[in-house]
Amino acid sequence: MILVTLLWSMAGVVTRLLDSAPSFEVTFWRSTFNALALAVALTLLRGIGLWRRLLYSPRVIWFSGICWAIMFTAFMVAITLTTVANVLITLAVGPLVTALFAHLFLHHRLPPATWLAIAGASLGIVWMFCQDGGGGIALIGTLVALAVPLAGAANFTILQHVGMNRGKVIAAGEKQALDMLPAVLIGATLSALAMLPLSWPFQASTHDLCLLSYLGIFQLALPCLLVVRLSRELPAPELILLAQLEVVFGVTWAWLWAGEQPSMNTLSGGLLVLGALVANELVRIFHARTAKICQRRNLFRRSI
Repeated sequence: MILVTLLWSMAGVVTRLLDSAPSFEVTFWRSTFNALALAVALTLLRGIGLWRRLLYSPRVIWFSGICWAIMFTAFMVAITLTTVANVLITLAVGPLVTALFAHLFLHHRLPPATWLAIAGASLGIVWMFCQDGGGGIALIGTLVALAVPLAGAANFTILQHVGMNRGKVIAAGEKQALDMLPAVLIGATLSALAMLPLSWPFQASTHDLCLLSYLGIFQLALPCLLVVRLSRELPAPELILLAQLEVVFGVTWAWLWAGEQPSMNTLSGGLLVLGALVANELVRIFHARTAKICQRRNLFRRSI
């Protein structure tokens, strides 16, 4: 998972090293290379029948694909409009937005600690909005970046809903768990198609295409496949906590290699966001472990 965050965190600094590719073209080429890499990888993993099944995928997979497309597109557009730190810190509110969506649409009960974390993270984002000295373009970039955690929260919420009603999902004539990996391929393809007319005429140099192919294959496609596999091994709270290393790594790389030093307002807002998220997850882990200990004690007492 640490390797995944290292790969994710390279997007900002690599984008700063591009020569001439404009914002929409950057997004087009990254999504295109991502789609090609996923097409090859998923064909090897799922077989050639993947493409036949893809055409008849349930609506939920296409909805998830649209969410992925928004995430892929908004991230790259935002990172060309504002600082890497602003984008990554804005993305860090994703787990808290997901918790809020689950409360609103799935009626999950949120503990007081999560409500406090949502309030603290919101305060951090508002602080960056109000104090950022980057001007209107930087503010627009941060607002565009907000589309990423919102789309991610919608994606995860619908997947949770599907999981709660798995018995109603019928695929290939029998009840089975949905394979959601093709949704990532759909998202990358939709993102590339949406950006194609806005990218013409192409201006990317050979140097830019090499960097953008790296972003599509190694910064996006490979980590997406890895994190789906890792979700079987690590519990969600640990995944979320480790994923926040992307913020630390990404801001550091942009500072060391691209000379992009975050302002004190960005750092203070970021500390509020990350602090709220980490505190919420630590409280959740503590309560989960306490509940397990109590359960074991009760079982021990009953056995006696």
